[in-house]
Order: sequence, then C-alpha cells, then structure tokens
Amino acid sequence: MAKFGKRTRAAREAIAGKENLSVEEAVALVKANATSKFDETIEIALNLGVDTRHADQMVRGVVGLPNGTGKAMRVAVFARGPKADEAKEAGADIVGAEDLMETIQGGTIEFDRCIATPDMMPIVGRLGKVLGPRNLMPNPKVGTVTMDVKAAVEAAKGGEVQFKAEKGGVVHAGVGKASFDEAKLAENVRAFVSAVAKAKPSGAKGTYMKKIALSSTMGPGVTLDVAAASGE
Repeated sequence: MAKFGKRTRAAREAIAGKENLSVEEAVALVKANATSKFDETIEIALNLGVDTRHADQMVRGVVGLPNGTGKAMRVAVFARGPKADEAKEAGADIVGAEDLMETIQGGTIEFDRCIATPDMMPIVGRLGKVLGPRNLMPNPKVGTVTMDVKAAVEAAKGGEVQFKAEKGGVVHAGVGKASFDEAKLAENVRAFVSAVAKAKPSGAKGTYMKKIALSSTMGPGVTLDVAAASGE
C-alpha cells in the first residue's frame, strides 16, 4: 500500500466525504489545499458522454477566461512579410516560415500556441504528426488559422484557452493559479464549463456532462455539482 507524506494525507483528509460541491465550495477547498512552495495551477477536468472516434461527437473550442490563466503563454506564428511584422508587434515570441518549420522538425518546440496565416498552411501541414499530438496544430475552428494575426496573438497572450476532448471523452485545462482570488477562480471555472457546454456536438446522445472535477497541480481533486456548475 502506498505511503503518503504529511501534506498529502492532510489534503486527502480535508476532502474526505466531500463531493458534488458548488463551484465556490470546490474552489475554496482546492485553493486551501494547494500548499506547495510554487504557485500551483488550478485544473478542471470534464468527463463527457461522447465517443471521440466519431467525427460528429468531437468536442473542441476556445474560451477567453475572464481573469486569464496566470501562465505566460509563448506564441509562435507562421507568417511572412507584413503579417510577420504584425505578429512581432503584437507580442509573438517566435515568427517564421520555412525556418520555423525546420526548427520544429528538428525537435525544438518552444511555444504553447501556434498561429498561422492561411497561405502558410502548406508548410504547417507538414508538421501535423509533430504538432497534432501536442494539440498545437493551427486550426481555423479555434481561430489559429487567420489573417487577423494581431487579434489571435493578443487573445493567446490574454488568457484564451483551447480545449479538445481526448480519448475517453475527457476535456481538461488550467483555469488559473492558486494565488488567484476565489471569486476570480470561480468566474473562470464557470466560463470554461459554459464554453464546453456550448460546444456540445450534434452527435452527442444521452447525458453530455457526466462529471466535473477540480484540483490543483499537487493536490487531490473534488467533484462539482454538474447542474450547478453548468447553470442548468
């Protein structure tokens, strides 16, 4: 049987018997148990009633969290000419074309979001096997293939979060830091759950949101009342 440290045991005891909490109760409990020496990320996971093997049941989207994520987002942009200049002025960390493609093919991926202008997609398309599994592939459905490079970069830097259902129908994301005020974390949680609710695919049958859990990087998770969290 695994032996847990004093901090882990205390955290587990604090949540024992507590489930299906309101957003505010869950945030307060998770935040109180985020006692590591670094600023832990508050993470949300939603178990959805979808089968991602079917195209009409895929869940993906993007949401601008009202209070940001607390994470410094590194943004790479595939663009040339004036659009490359626009990306740099907007605060993109890396801007390039064939040179950036070669860097990525060489195994160096030093960014958290990848944006491309439409004319760059023949180049970016060669990186599908590298960027796809990391959920970094530019996609027009979430606004990362666009001519409005400035807006896309600013949105990424400002706390925009992309989400996509993984195998098993689970969607997860960071919705802030433990140092955030409880009210701001609760607002971010509600915004994220609302965005996932609105992204319900046409092929989803039965119960869509089956379970919602909130946790910190190093702490145990607690379950939320789905109806209350989603505003049903």
